[in-house]
Amino acid sequence: MTLPPLRPVLLCGGSGSRLWPLSRTHYPKQFLRLVDRHSLLQNTLRRLEGLPGLARPIAVANEAHRFLLAEQLQEIGIAADILLEPAARNTAPALAAAAVHACTQAEANTPPLLLVLPADHNIVDIAAFQRAVLAAIPHACAGSATTFGVLPVRPETGFGYIRRGAALADAYRLDRFVEKPDRATAQAYIDGGDHYWNSGIFLFRADVYLDALARHAPDILRQARAAHAGARVDLDFLRLDHDSFCASPADSIDYAVMERIDDGVVVPLDAGWSDVGSWDALAGLGERDAAGNTLRGDVLTVASEDCIVHSEGRLVATVGMRDTVIVATPDAVLVADKSRAQEVRQVVDALRKADRVEAEFQHVVHRPWGNYEGIASGPRYQVKRIVVKPGATLSLQMHHHRAEHWVVVRGTAKVVRGDETLLLTENQSTYIPLGVVHRLENPGRIDLEIVEVQSGSYLGEDDIVRLEDSYGRTGG
Repeated sequence: MTLPPLRPVLLCGGSGSRLWPLSRTHYPKQFLRLVDRHSLLQNTLRRLEGLPGLARPIAVANEAHRFLLAEQLQEIGIAADILLEPAARNTAPALAAAAVHACTQAEANTPPLLLVLPADHNIVDIAAFQRAVLAAIPHACAGSATTFGVLPVRPETGFGYIRRGAALADAYRLDRFVEKPDRATAQAYIDGGDHYWNSGIFLFRADVYLDALARHAPDILRQARAAHAGARVDLDFLRLDHDSFCASPADSIDYAVMERIDDGVVVPLDAGWSDVGSWDALAGLGERDAAGNTLRGDVLTVASEDCIVHSEGRLVATVGMRDTVIVATPDAVLVADKSRAQEVRQVVDALRKADRVEAEFQHVVHRPWGNYEGIASGPRYQVKRIVVKPGATLSLQMHHHRAEHWVVVRGTAKVVRGDETLLLTENQSTYIPLGVVHRLENPGRIDLEIVEVQSGSYLGEDDIVRLEDSYGRTGG
């Protein structure tokens, strides 16, 4: 039997707020290198290598992350169709848009299999994961909506569960989904042996998912079709129509489809899976010292046990600590009781209510042309380190409230300043007066690094008037 193409669908919209201060709104955990030199997103695709019929992936992402996603895909040499969500509407609409997209590209009216993967999970045993996918393929080809149930290793109260039904070939009938239980109930699930953790990984034929939406969530299907029909190409991205997509009900794949169907299948997954959903979960993926501490970065512990200590720069030392999470980044420090690591998102909520930038951005802010980081600031001045990738160009822009001084530290800078064009090399500098149109470009083959000193009455990032932009950005 000829198998249909297997198209991975990466759901890239997670925020990872429980891993603050490493994970931020504009650089969430799926893009972080938490386990090895690759990000969680990159490893999600890398672990598929060798599966039969593997076809071009589809990634559904927040438009704010589009350049970050494209760059990370380019780093591992994988091309994908990137669909941009204008707003977060949960996983069911995201997959609906991907399924509609896949069906429009299907050859000979052969709907592909969609392997639906959250982009922010970790799996240790890749061979076991691939065996589970291979076991699921016959069920999905036959028209069953298939999910993967993780064999539980502890009475976890932070996960939803799946109860299995009658045995099938290398799988079970899906009996029902179960909400997050209390500890006693979770222990009973483990003792009973017929419950799995809900992995959030699925395998469908694209047409099967769309048919299920037509029966159980027609509003989601209707808006997904409209959003795709009204989509427009923007550079390497497909922007789903804003109004149509935002009009879709927000719902998960579980609620919209899986809990309502009669022929679901669950395939057991025993592959060292983790959703990397909190600091204690991340600690379980790393090595521990003799006292049970998980340490990363410049860290020194004295008489401390079962702690998670993570430093992104400066030395962090602990004395007499137990069951504590300590995370230090250049702009924030988190100290938490390890047993309450799931509550870190409340810190993020409080930061957002206070309009604190620490909820949104890392110390290093990534842009499609490179990145920048704040070095120093005070009344009416701010100093930044700016790195521009080879061949990259910032927007042609001006500022109403600030002037800028640029000093080239490394590389070559091509500067447009009003009617002038300057070529600056290391240790050379220029001054951009307030209100003057300007642009910075790296014409060289190595990173351009400059120090920028801003001065003026207002130094916010929204004081940018873009006149031209290579990346399709408008406004501030």
